[in-house]
Amino acid sequence: MLASGIMDEDAGGMQRMIDCGAGAIVTKSIGTQPREGYANPTVIELDHGILNAMGLPNPGIDLYGEEIKKLRTNKVPIIGSIYAADADEFASLALKMQRFGANAVELNVSCPHAQHYGLEVGCDPVLLHDIVSSVKNHVTFPVFVKVSPNIMNLVEIVQSIENAGADAIVAINTVKAMTIDLETARPLLANKTGGYSGKAIKPIGVRCVFDIAQAVDIPIIGVGGITTGEDAVEYFMAGASAVQIGSAVYYRGPDVFTSICEEIKTWMKNHEYTTIPELIGAALR
Repeated sequence: MLASGIMDEDAGGMQRMIDCGAGAIVTKSIGTQPREGYANPTVIELDHGILNAMGLPNPGIDLYGEEIKKLRTNKVPIIGSIYAADADEFASLALKMQRFGANAVELNVSCPHAQHYGLEVGCDPVLLHDIVSSVKNHVTFPVFVKVSPNIMNLVEIVQSIENAGADAIVAINTVKAMTIDLETARPLLANKTGGYSGKAIKPIGVRCVFDIAQAVDIPIIGVGGITTGEDAVEYFMAGASAVQIGSAVYYRGPDVFTSICEEIKTWMKNHEYTTIPELIGAALR
């Protein structure tokens, strides 16, 4: 799948990713009202990944719904990513995503740099249970919840999410991080801290998926630092049933979806695996 926040600002970008072989599209995170996001600089390329603090910029659910309607596909699932501050707002956004034609919804409760919409929501198991339950009561399509690596009570969180009826868990969101300009002694991001993605966070993502897989029975979608087919296989072995790709689009280009699928097939053939389910959770057995 295409991960949220990459080439998904409008129908044109999402359609290009579909045409390049993405198996599903996760939209950028959308709120109830338009949001400008943070001042520049918002994105910095580091040695082993990308640091960003965009601030969840988006046109709001009603305008973005028009972009979803423009997509020329019925074969590739569209997963609407949404953020909100409480259960009622999440439910309202999810219902609108369903009406606009999305095939599932991903609840972004784990942005590391968005006050009131991020970790404050994602680290509270009681609030999360209420949010997921409310969304499930309002929609008929699958509900995924994207969790953070930046919290200590991850197992408690995912069990609360499962108990509330979620259909899958997405792990992980970006890792909270920062970088400082040595000449000016100032943080380089305008927001000071941001979310780190890319190859450097893959071991963190794999560990989180491994821990989650031992705590819940619902499917896990792995994300974080996947740039090759072997990276995807590692997430499968940790317990993921599917994967999302984000920064790899920047590093390897939009054809990365097709490339990674071919690399998975080659690895499986060389190691005498015939189906993906054989790989899922192999490290747990």
